[in-house]
Amino acid sequence: MKESDQHILELIQSPFTKEIGYRKLIESYQKKVYHVIRRMVIIHEDADDLTQNTFIKAFKNLEKFERNSSLFTWLYRIATNESLTFLEKKKKRYFFSLDDHQEKMESYLDQPGSLDGDQIQIRFQKALLKLPDKQRLVFHLKYQEELSYEEMAEITGTSVGALKASYHHAVKKIEQFVLNE
Repeated sequence: MKESDQHILELIQSPFTKEIGYRKLIESYQKKVYHVIRRMVIIHEDADDLTQNTFIKAFKNLEKFERNSSLFTWLYRIATNESLTFLEKKKKRYFFSLDDHQEKMESYLDQPGSLDGDQIQIRFQKALLKLPDKQRLVFHLKYQEELSYEEMAEITGTSVGALKASYHHAVKKIEQFVLNE
């Protein structure tokens, strides 16, 4: 565990500095957590809500944090679980088929100002939306966050071998989509 994580945890454990510790936790990790969630759910408002939910869950469950990983890894695990659960609930709540859900997310990408970037970036984002949620998460953690397979295994609770296979399949699907679009 990093020294700064240790310091944050010490602040949170003291009743006199608990609020300062929580503030430091949010300051240290809010942007990273938001970006992980945003890449999963695409829509800013949903990502904002899920980021807030992630930190609420972290605050409520801080005593369960075992300290055998970094706060970063623990928060990412909460964030990815929140994102995957949200996407599943959203699909069920609105009776979306997988294709309808992807179409809705793609239409959001086509709106002006939804994402920065040119057409290639938008095509890339659409390709990511074609991936199953868990493959998209693995691709994001490996390619965009540049995490090792071991770090990803800690976050997702999945074996390194399964993560490598999932990443490989995701890359192939993205290549096919981008080349055929």
